[in-house]
Amino acid sequence: MSNPLGDLDALSDSRPALSADEIDAAAKRIADIIDPTPLQYSERLSTLTGAKVYLKREDLTAVRSYKLRGAYNLVMQLSEVERAAGVVAASAGNHAQGVAFACQAMGIAGRIYVPATTPKQKRDRIRVHGGEFVELIAVGDTYDAAAAAAAADVVRTGATMVAPFDDTRTAAGQGTIAPEILEQLGTSPDLVVIPVGGGGCLAGVGTYLRERSPRTALLGVEPAGAASMTAALVAGGPVTLPEIDPFVDGAAVRRIGAVPFAAVSGFGGQVVSHASLPLLTTTESPSGAGSFRMMQVNEGAICTTMLDLYQNEGIIAEPAGALAVTALAEIPVEPGSTVVCLVSGGNNDVSRYGEIIERSLVHRGLKHYFLVDFPQEPGALRRFLDEVLGPDDDITLFEYVKRNNRETGAALVGIELGAPEGLGPLLERMRESPIQCERLDPGSPAYRYLT
Repeated sequence: MSNPLGDLDALSDSRPALSADEIDAAAKRIADIIDPTPLQYSERLSTLTGAKVYLKREDLTAVRSYKLRGAYNLVMQLSEVERAAGVVAASAGNHAQGVAFACQAMGIAGRIYVPATTPKQKRDRIRVHGGEFVELIAVGDTYDAAAAAAAADVVRTGATMVAPFDDTRTAAGQGTIAPEILEQLGTSPDLVVIPVGGGGCLAGVGTYLRERSPRTALLGVEPAGAASMTAALVAGGPVTLPEIDPFVDGAAVRRIGAVPFAAVSGFGGQVVSHASLPLLTTTESPSGAGSFRMMQVNEGAICTTMLDLYQNEGIIAEPAGALAVTALAEIPVEPGSTVVCLVSGGNNDVSRYGEIIERSLVHRGLKHYFLVDFPQEPGALRRFLDEVLGPDDDITLFEYVKRNNRETGAALVGIELGAPEGLGPLLERMRESPIQCERLDPGSPAYRYLT
């Protein structure tokens, strides 16, 4: 499948290449509208890792994500003719808010396409930021469906596409995070951890650091259900993933952009596999530049990080916003080193927290589901509670799913354990019980259908 936004190669000759100089120019261009975001030291994460961990709080921009930087930088460079024709964008939500903000600030008409799965909170904020200048259009279930509709709009109307990542102007704007980090720290960090969706932020930040802080190591982090950058680096070019998990909506992209790939592949790229880590892309530059790696993190682990950030630091991070911090729990970090994690966005719909808690419990081994075939006789449920359930276990879901005969009835039972270690004894008690119990494995078709 081709890139739904089309081939940008024909346009690349007329645009400045992605470079530290261009990112510095973007920083000056957006300085009057976008204030630097805080770089906050995290005592908890520093203690947890043994490093000096700082959080770059991009969730505190006017639109609660770094996407404002790239969108504003691009729109500011449009000609009067292009502005009169209006702009079009496709987004899972955050880029759309940046484009909407820019449209209202500059009085430019825009049409923004989002997946129908975009959380209501993000859709509402797009309308707030865009006001009368923006029309919001929901299309399909993924970013790629919205991108295809936006590309068709451009062909039909002659409007300008404000790409969320596959444009040097967007990537340069997003890269303005890097000079802020260097100025705020007053020195070069040892490691910068960057969330990856379409790749624009990694391309921009990584390009700047490679030129201005070359010994800084880079770690790009993708959700395991949408690892499009890793797939591209393995294949030697952008590829379209056959399917993705849309949960991490801000980073759930089937295909990275050609512009980000050109930049990121320039960081180096030797694919290696580690027994203790997911598939990584890593390089050690002969010139002494810091290493570059790509890794994937589980969606359940992301949910756990979201809850930890909220409960400990009071940070409301969306799933994509928690990607970088999630990686800290899964990688060895040099004790005493300086690490910066990008909290990329905070547009999380409060209605999603039920699912977030559920995914976190499953990931931590505390929540399990079973099909229990109860005898249809008095006292059957009491025996299950007394003989099977442990003293620290709790039934959080009980629902009959079918009744084939008068003797037995199958029920879906959700059990929350007091500790992950309680699963083995629970399964043993189930084996010893005359009541038939079947565990539903996470990821199985039955699990997805029933839960």
